Amino acid sequence: MSLEDTLDRLVVDVIDYPKPGIVFKDITPLLADHAGFTEVVEALAVAGRDADGRPIVDKVLGMEARGFILAAPVALALGAGFIPVRKAGKLPRETHAVSYSLEYGDATLELHQDAVAPGERVLLVDDVIATGGTVAATIDLVRRSGAEVVGVAALMELAALAGRTAIGTDVPITALMQV
Repeated sequence: MSLEDTLDRLVVDVIDYPKPGIVFKDITPLLADHAGFTEVVEALAVAGRDADGRPIVDKVLGMEARGFILAAPVALALGAGFIPVRKAGKLPRETHAVSYSLEYGDATLELHQDAVAPGERVLLVDDVIATGGTVAATIDLVRRSGAEVVGVAALMELAALAGRTAIGTDVPITALMQV
């Protein structure tokens, strides 16, 4: 069975959730399926490896909240550390913060100031790339720390929302499925 077949089988459409007209992509069946979850983690980890399969990242950053679920096992697969990027006020020590616009309002993300060191190579992992605002803000946080973003890996991309435009062309983007 291919990765595409796995995702088709285990990512379930929920019509009119959370409001009428929205088709929500529920990943909980995927997370509950050991073989499918493992396959997805390995596919996402490819973005943090070189052509010979060797890890090229020091840290994997996951964005709140579903990005945590995917980024932590990707970090383990790559032998790298996991760093959470949180909403404002959720981290206990000194942070870098960036505010950005979402399709439905504004948000602020934070990263501990000592989470990544200058020169470290970082992979960003999230569940969905939509408008690209969350990824672009996280790239800004990483660069403020002096680290390098080597790529972005996401379970799915909502292509109609043109998130790649907001992210830019200087960071490779891997999306396992486009919807």
